[in-house]
Amino acid sequence: MRVIRRWWGDMIADARTLAEDEAGDVPGWVLVTLMTAGLVVLIWAVAGPALTGLFEQAISRVSGL
Repeated sequence: MRVIRRWWGDMIADARTLAEDEAGDVPGWVLVTLMTAGLVVLIWAVAGPALTGLFEQAISRVSGL
């Protein structure tokens, strides 16, 4: 039983340490979010017209127009 209590106590301590370490990393998450949004906009701008044409072509083949 001591082993389980010790293991459980170590797990709680590790979880608290991890939570404290991650709490101050807001600027990193903001940067990741902004970079992801930028990549989506860039890919959309480059591939948007081609994807639109591909979609319209697929719809016209399916609908038989």
